[in-house]
Amino acid sequence: MKSALIALFLRSLNSLPRRLHRGLHDEPSHKRDPLERRRSGLGGFRPPILAVLMLAIALPASAALPVERIRLPPGFHIEVLSDEVPSVREMALSPNGILYAGSLDGHVYALELRDGRVTARHVIASGLDDPAGVAWHDGALYVSAVSRILRYDAIDSHLNDPPKPVIINDKLPPEHHHGWKFIAFGPDGKLYVPQGAPCNICKPDPDRYAMLGRMDPDGSHYETIERGIRNTVGFAWQPGNHELWFTDNGRDLLGDDVPDDKLNHAPRAGMNFGYPYCHGGDTSDPEFGKEHPCSDFTPPAVKLGAHVASLGMRFYTGSMFPSDYRDNIFIAEHGSWNRSKKSGYRVVRIITNPDGSSAHQEVFAQGWLMPDESTWGRPDDVLPLSDGSLLISDDYAGAIYRVTYAAP
Repeated sequence: MKSALIALFLRSLNSLPRRLHRGLHDEPSHKRDPLERRRSGLGGFRPPILAVLMLAIALPASAALPVERIRLPPGFHIEVLSDEVPSVREMALSPNGILYAGSLDGHVYALELRDGRVTARHVIASGLDDPAGVAWHDGALYVSAVSRILRYDAIDSHLNDPPKPVIINDKLPPEHHHGWKFIAFGPDGKLYVPQGAPCNICKPDPDRYAMLGRMDPDGSHYETIERGIRNTVGFAWQPGNHELWFTDNGRDLLGDDVPDDKLNHAPRAGMNFGYPYCHGGDTSDPEFGKEHPCSDFTPPAVKLGAHVASLGMRFYTGSMFPSDYRDNIFIAEHGSWNRSKKSGYRVVRIITNPDGSSAHQEVFAQGWLMPDESTWGRPDDVLPLSDGSLLISDDYAGAIYRVTYAAP
């Protein structure tokens, strides 16, 4: 009975304005910890009375996330690492075991980890402009905030008194449409920073939008390296050969089943992946497609499915999971918003040969999307830990999950 009431309550939250789920509130975001605002009244929104009564009956404090609904391969187990990270997005881990998390509610979080558990939680930045991306490099945390890249030096030792950030670049495009950014340092020591198209479909400046760029750690020498990318929200480098792979979200409003989101493989700089002329590798754009055929562009390594919203991705290099998972790519699928039947809302793994050939996907974790098409979570990033477990962030639930494995 208790779990049923929790599920009903969570479904009722789907009817609330999206503003609540993004963690935006009437009070300015820099005034208070968003978790405290959430505890003190759901940021000013009042859910339906029936849902409130159900919640009071089921759990006097707060509703536990129904992780038992997540289906995984045999031997795998998922648990909630933390449900105190509102609107969480990209994650990054420091060598000292500090887990940093960006968000879409203006805050950057730090979670101290020990033995797979959170021992302390900190808000290290507030009032930022969609600080979704975080990357660790040489003792500092880098944060993307739409038009700016910020650096927090020696942050591990200053979690309670964060330093004033160094602005390393403040000349990125200011548009919010595809403007928040996943960021990462590559094997070349450069910070990779994408810029999505400022629209669903348009023909923007190819050196400024719909591209992936990189810069030196001090923000200098920013250059475009790959083009024709509508919006990448996850990329990583293949172990061994250090070749780049990245997700790319397909355009909307062409139909339920076209075009596919893509996993792209870029073994060298200077490639073009088709936007805005070609989508999914084989779908010519009705407005711009006549200018260039799909054969002019690099095809995807894997078609991920239409509107699944493929976001964060990482290669798994740990030893906890079975050996056939090693060097697989894990991808978080945030889920569709404009499809008559929802898709995504899961984590998939990509199996590929060392040379990148014969790549194909399998479902790894699913259950955030219910049979009645209500949802209680939306995965948006994945991150392997040094112990071999895998973290999954979920902005909808404001949670981070930890997946472990023990032979059945």
